[in-house]
Amino acid sequence: MNKLDTDREWEKWGECDPYYGVITREQFRRKNLGQTEKEEFFASGRNHVDYVLNLCRAKVDPQFKPRRTLDFGCGVGRVTFALASVSQTVVGVDVAASMLREAEANRQALGVDNVIFSKSDDQLSNIEGAFDFIHSFIVFQHLEVNRGRAIFATLLERLSQGGVFVAHFTYGKARHARTFGWPPRSELLPPDGAVDAPDVDPVMLMNPYDVNGILFVMQHAGIQSFFTQFTDHGGELGILLCFQK
Repeated sequence: MNKLDTDREWEKWGECDPYYGVITREQFRRKNLGQTEKEEFFASGRNHVDYVLNLCRAKVDPQFKPRRTLDFGCGVGRVTFALASVSQTVVGVDVAASMLREAEANRQALGVDNVIFSKSDDQLSNIEGAFDFIHSFIVFQHLEVNRGRAIFATLLERLSQGGVFVAHFTYGKARHARTFGWPPRSELLPPDGAVDAPDVDPVMLMNPYDVNGILFVMQHAGIQSFFTQFTDHGGELGILLCFQK
C-alpha cells in the first residue's frame, strides 16, 4: 500500500471531479454537471450561509454582521460566494491548486469582486491580518487529526477579538454504537490498493476527532463559551461549533 497524502488526494479531486469531491451526490459528478446542477450546488452554499448566520445571531451575537471573512477549505467556492454577499471581503483558502483554479473561474463567471482565493498551508502563511468571521464546514474531517487540531489553533489566532468562528468536526460513526462511535484503526486507513489505483475516485478519509482536544484548544485560546449542534452526514456524526472570541 502506498503512503496516503491527503493533500495530494484533494488535488486529484480538484482535477478529476471537483464538485462531487465537495458534495458526494451523483448530480454533481462532472459527467452530470450542467447549468441546473451547478446552480443547485451554489444554492446549497447560500442556504448553508443563511442557516449559519441565523445561528450566530440567535446563539452568539444578535448584531453580528461579518466584515472580513475567512473560508477555510473553500474548494470551488460553494460557500465562499454566499459569504461574499454578506461580507465586505472574503478570503477563500484551500490546499489544492486545482480547486482554486475552478473557484477563480467561478468567481469570474459570477462577477464577484470582493473575494480573494489563496493557497493554504498549515501556518496560513499566505494570509495577512485578522478576521471577524472564520468559517470551516466539512473540511477538518479529511485532515489527519493532529494536523487538523494544530491548524484549528492557528485559525483561532487569526480570529479578531469579538470575532465569530463556525467550525465543523466529525467525532464518530453511527455504525459503531458499541464503541460510542469510535471506529477501529483499520477503518481510518485507506483500503489496500486504493492509493494511486487507476480509474477509481481519489481516497477521501473521514477522520473522527476527540472532542476533548478541540475544546482544550478553544479554552486555551480564551474562548469562554460556545454553542454546538449535532450533525449527521450519512452516519458520519459531527458537531457544528459556534463561538465568539
